[in-house]
Amino acid sequence: MREILPVLREWYAAGVPFGLATVVARSRSAPRDPGAALAVGPDDEVVGSVSGGCVEGAVFELAREVVAGGEARLATYGYSDEDAFAVGLTCGGEITVLVRPVTPGTDAAFGAVAESVAAGDPVTVATVTDGPAPRGATLAVWPDRVRGTLGAEGLDAAVTADARGELALGVTELRHYGPHGQRREDAVSVFLHSFAPPPRMLVFGAIDYAAAVARIGDFLGYRVTVCDARPVFATPKRFPPGVEVVVEWPHRYLRATGTDARTVVCVLTHDPKFDVPLLAEALRRPAAYIGAMGSRRTHEERTRRLVADGLTAAELGRLRSPVGLDLGARTPEEVAVSVAAEIVALRWGGSGAPLTATAGAIHPGPDGRSKSEV
Repeated sequence: MREILPVLREWYAAGVPFGLATVVARSRSAPRDPGAALAVGPDDEVVGSVSGGCVEGAVFELAREVVAGGEARLATYGYSDEDAFAVGLTCGGEITVLVRPVTPGTDAAFGAVAESVAAGDPVTVATVTDGPAPRGATLAVWPDRVRGTLGAEGLDAAVTADARGELALGVTELRHYGPHGQRREDAVSVFLHSFAPPPRMLVFGAIDYAAAVARIGDFLGYRVTVCDARPVFATPKRFPPGVEVVVEWPHRYLRATGTDARTVVCVLTHDPKFDVPLLAEALRRPAAYIGAMGSRRTHEERTRRLVADGLTAAELGRLRSPVGLDLGARTPEEVAVSVAAEIVALRWGGSGAPLTATAGAIHPGPDGRSKSEV
C-alpha cells in the first residue's frame, strides 16, 4: 500500500472514485503478504499488485464492479486443481482480498491517513471485512485520535485499543470480534493495517561498502543513516539521495540515537578505535540485527576487547560477525547483497540455504513460520 499512496492521494484529492483491493489474509505459498494493495482508478489505470500477476485480471474486473456498484466485496483466490489456467494462484497458495470503493464521501479519513503515512507518522487503518457490520467501513487510529466508525461504539472502542497495540509493534493482521466488540466472539472480521514509521538502518563507516549497503537498505524500505568521524569520507555526494550522512564518532552518535526492535546496525569500520566502543554500545540496546565487517582474525581480536569491556556471552551472541551470508561476494555491491540477505533471513527465520536444497512451501505461512516448519 505504501508504494502506491502518492497516486491514490492524487485521485482522492481530485474527488475521483477508485477501487482499492487489499490482501487481508493469505495461506501457504501465496506471494504477497496482508496489506499488499492494487487500485483501479480513472481510465482504468492500475497501480500496485496483490499477487504478483496471478489473479490481477480478476481483481481488476472486481474493482471496476465495486466502483460502479458502490459496495465493498470480499473474494478469495486459490489454486484450481481442475484447471491450472483458471483464475487462481499457481503457486498453490490462497489469498483473500477486500475490494472497496474510495471517495471523500465513503472514506473521509483517507486523505489524512495518506498524509500521515507520507510524513512517517504512525497510523493504523481498521476495515471491516466480514460479519454483521458494514463491510468496507473504516476506522483510522492514530496514537492520539481516531476518525471514522465501524458501525458500533463498542466495536470502535475494542478495535481502537487493539489498533494502538498493533501500531506500537508495526503488525498488520486480521482480528475477530463480537458485533459490539466482544473479545470472545468472532462474528465480525476486522483487518488492522498498521503504517508504522520505516525501520532504521544505521551504517557506520563511510567507505565504498557503506554506499552499497546504504543503497540496498534504502531499496528495502529502511530509513538509512551513515555515520563516520572522518569528514573527508562522510559527504552526502558519496551516498544515494535520501540517505542521511552524519559526521560524528560512531559510539557517540549511537548513544544519542534511539533504536528499537526493528533497527539494523551495520558496522563497516573494521578499526578497533571506532568499532569496539560502538559495538559495546550497540550490543547493550534494542536492535533487530547487529553486524560487523572484518576478517575472522579481526573478529577474534574484537571479541577479546569486548569481553574485556564487560559484555556478556548473551550480548556477544547477538553479533553477526563476519557480517553477511557466504555468497562468495567480492565487490561492494555483492557484499551489500550478502548483508541484506542475512538481514532478511534473520528477520523472517530463513535458513539461507538454496531453495533447491530445501523442501516444503517457499513462502512462510501466515503465522510467520519458515518454510521448513510449514
